[in-house]
Amino acid sequence: MHASSYKNMDNFVDKYLSMFENKNLEIIDIGSQDVNGSYKPLFSNQNWHYCGCDIAVGKNVDIVLNNVYDWSNIESSSFDVVISGQAFEHIEYFWITIMEIARILKEGGLCCIIAPSGGVEHGYPVDCWRFYPSGFKALARYSGLELLEVYTQWNEQLYPDYDPAWKDTVLICQKPIMTMEQKQKFNLKNKISKSILTLNI
Repeated sequence: MHASSYKNMDNFVDKYLSMFENKNLEIIDIGSQDVNGSYKPLFSNQNWHYCGCDIAVGKNVDIVLNNVYDWSNIESSSFDVVISGQAFEHIEYFWITIMEIARILKEGGLCCIIAPSGGVEHGYPVDCWRFYPSGFKALARYSGLELLEVYTQWNEQLYPDYDPAWKDTVLICQKPIMTMEQKQKFNLKNKISKSILTLNI
């Protein structure tokens, strides 16, 4: 994990979670395996429960996903905060991942996703994508999440802590209160998105 990614997540905690210091929060980190650092120290508040989640057993991994795109071992609406950093560029079908993030978020819950807009190819095991604000805005719309903030750290003048190679893009969203009809439509959309992956063409 590069320093600017950690700083961006620190900024998210300071701006969006500091008012919940005395509230119990369930927080899950998607792609949490500690390869060269993790966000866990940022969520050490005694009232917060941090849970690391990844696709394989490893350091800082509490939950191993049963399926990369169908998180059946994580209940819907079970987390107050979902974070993910330096994972989305490695996810082949990230539009399904954002739907699962929206599914496991509680209504009113927050998510923060950080991914590079630049940088060299770094397969772990694959490196598929780079993200810009327009792309993250589209993901928010696709998943029904309300956009709170999105930015790319393009230059040092605007973002003193930016990394000139990776130029992080940051997405911060909130899950809205949903009607029963909206929940049914969301669940159907999520189910169809997953089922398409199993079609043999």
